[in-house]
Amino acid sequence: MKKSRFNEAQIIGTLRQQGQGQTVVQICREHSISEPTFYQWKSKYGGLELTELQRLKHLEEENRRLKQLVADLSLENQVVKEVLRKK
Repeated sequence: MKKSRFNEAQIIGTLRQQGQGQTVVQICREHSISEPTFYQWKSKYGGLELTELQRLKHLEEENRRLKQLVADLSLENQVVKEVLRKK
């Protein structure tokens, strides 16, 4: 996936400008983005505050770690069962 030149904090700041009365066309021209990009950002980050976004990223990372832990333990459990079956 292509890396965006904007980080999440910048995207949220850009979306807030619409709430301050600027039009989408003005915002897109100022930040050199297309209107579809703006609306994609709005659907993904609309209504989020920076603290909520940080918490969401933290929870996603924790979820990824826990899924990896479950996968490792399941594999280990299968190996132990296989060894016990052979005995």
